[in-house]
Amino acid sequence: MALLVADRPTVAAKGDPQESALRALIRFLKQRDYRFITPTPATQARVLARGDRQQAGDLRDVFGWSLPFDAGLLDPFLLDALGAAELIERAGTLLRSMVRVSTLGPDLLVHSAYPTDDQDAVFFGPDSYRFARFIAEELRRCPVREGATLVDIGTGAGAGAIAAAHCCPEIEIVMTDINPAALRLARVNAHMAGVAARFVEGGDLIGVPGALDLVLANPPYIIDPAGRAYRDGGALHGAGVALAMASEAVPRLAQGGRFLLYTGSAVVRGRDALIALVTAVIERGRA
Repeated sequence: MALLVADRPTVAAKGDPQESALRALIRFLKQRDYRFITPTPATQARVLARGDRQQAGDLRDVFGWSLPFDAGLLDPFLLDALGAAELIERAGTLLRSMVRVSTLGPDLLVHSAYPTDDQDAVFFGPDSYRFARFIAEELRRCPVREGATLVDIGTGAGAGAIAAAHCCPEIEIVMTDINPAALRLARVNAHMAGVAARFVEGGDLIGVPGALDLVLANPPYIIDPAGRAYRDGGALHGAGVALAMASEAVPRLAQGGRFLLYTGSAVVRGRDALIALVTAVIERGRA
C-alpha cells in the first residue's frame, strides 16, 4: 500500500488557540491528579450503554469517558478556552469535549474523543499501552552513536516517541504522521511530557535525512470499510501499511540500528504473509 502524501516539516503556529487550550487542559488535569486508562472501544460502548452513564459527573467522565456534561461542571476559564478553540461541541442541552485525555506512565496524552468516527481521528487505546511497554522493554539498550536519531512513523498522539524519549533522553526525536491533526496533538503531548522533538507531516521518511538509529512503528492492521487512516492497514488483509513502513525504514538504518514494529498480522491457511515479506526486506537490507 503506497502512502502518497506531501511531506513537509511542520511547526506550531504562533498563538495556535487549540494548542494553547490543550496545554492548559493538561496542566489543569495534572493539578487535580486526573488519571484515566483508556479501554477498548467495545468496553467503552458497554459502559456507556448503562442507564447511569448518560451524563458526566466528574472530570474523568468528561475527558475520559467522553460523556456529555453540564457547563457548570468545568471551571469557567477552562470551558472558555476549550470553547474558543472549538474543542467543545453541543450535545442537545449539554456540552461534549471533542478530545480525550489518557494516562501513559507519568504523562497525560490528549487524543480524539470517543467514538473515533472522523477521518482524521487520532486514536489511543490498549494497543498504545502495549506499544509503550514493548518500547520500554526493547530500549534497555539505547543507541550510543553521537547524534543518534529516532523516528516514530505514524506517531498519532505520540505515545511511542514519548515512551522512547523517557528511556533514551539523549536521542534526537522525530515524529511523522500523514494527519496534521495528529501532529498537533503529538506536539502538545510531547511538550507537556518534556520531550523535545521535530515534527514532519508525511507518510514516508523523505523529510528525515541521514541514517536512523531507531525507527518505531505501530501501524493499523485491519481493513476498515470507512478507510480511516488510523484504522485501515490496507492490502495483505490489513498488513500493507506495516510492510510499506518496514520497506522504507530498514534500508535507512544506521549500523546496529533497530526497527521496532508493533502490529497484528492475519494468518491465512496457516501462513503469515507479513512475517515472510518483512523477513525478506530485512534480508535484502543485510545483503
